[in-house]
Amino acid sequence: MFDRRLAQNFDWGLLGLTLTIAVVGLVTLYSAVNAGDQTAAERALFVKQLIWYGAGFVAMVFSFLISYKHLDRLAPVIYIGTILLLLAVLWTGKIGGGARRWLILGPISIQPSEIAKIMVIIILARYYSRVPTTNGYNLRELLNPFLLLVVPCILVLNQPDLGTAIHMALIAGAITVFVKIERRSFITLVSSLALAGPVVWFFLKEYQKRRILTFLNPDRDPLGAGYHIIQSKIAIGSGMISGKGFLKGTQNALSFLPEQHTDFIFSVLAEEWGFIGGFFVLMLFALLLVRGLHVAFGCRDLFGMTICVGITAMIFWQVVINIGMVMGLMPVVGVPLPFVSYGGSSIVTMMICMGLLMNVRMRRFLFD
Repeated sequence: MFDRRLAQNFDWGLLGLTLTIAVVGLVTLYSAVNAGDQTAAERALFVKQLIWYGAGFVAMVFSFLISYKHLDRLAPVIYIGTILLLLAVLWTGKIGGGARRWLILGPISIQPSEIAKIMVIIILARYYSRVPTTNGYNLRELLNPFLLLVVPCILVLNQPDLGTAIHMALIAGAITVFVKIERRSFITLVSSLALAGPVVWFFLKEYQKRRILTFLNPDRDPLGAGYHIIQSKIAIGSGMISGKGFLKGTQNALSFLPEQHTDFIFSVLAEEWGFIGGFFVLMLFALLLVRGLHVAFGCRDLFGMTICVGITAMIFWQVVINIGMVMGLMPVVGVPLPFVSYGGSSIVTMMICMGLLMNVRMRRFLFD
């Protein structure tokens, strides 16, 4: 029998925020692929994005109709399935832009590394909810979640996709800090990460090193590695307060902006709508984050609460990295802006995340 309280506790505010950001993303994408002399294939990306949003909406509905509590039992299956998908990418994945990140399934291509973000949230939520602590986790107790994280991270790094691997690590770190780490263990971890920084440098690929050096000094190679950041900052700055207007961004129209429909789509938005438009979008994301935390702290079980915190951390870090990247505040690592950048796997993943937040909100009154 259907419980009427599920409908009564549906989060219409979260749905409204999601659809509002989606509309902003579609309007910006339309401009990104239609303002200049783009090819027919590039113009078709807008229609493809609409189709992906349709698929994402179906996935979101499915995500909030079935109780999130089933994910606790299915977490190991989801983990193993995602690892197999990541392995399949390394064996048979499609190569694009110098990286092997996509699996071709008939007429569509999926990016398993996007699915891996949700998987990391679910598997860590299961572990921490089943091994609770009051004094904080010590290093020995953190070994298992570390191993659960490091396997997909290594597979993603081998694609190579440094940005997504870093994003997954930041999500896991936020979840772990939330569930509480023993003070001495926390200091040890932070110190170890700081000391490991110089060592990691020697394992980076040459193009990744160039991106970091370009971030520190974009003018060292203005026509090469520094071109992206320089053109992006010109676009954002030229928007000034109110922007140049819809479809009137010159950096976008003249194709000076690289990857204007994916990684650098915020630059398109800022050029056309200015500081006001950029601030409006940031406020929408801020409201979404607040809503996510509100759902988390209204949940009555640690598993659901941790899922909500993980999803909120995922959105937070994705927004921070993408906008920091296009403004020259962070190295270019190829992280899309949620709901705005073009990408089917990213859109469907984010819609599933919204469905999970609604799921927890709807069932906050239920006990096992």
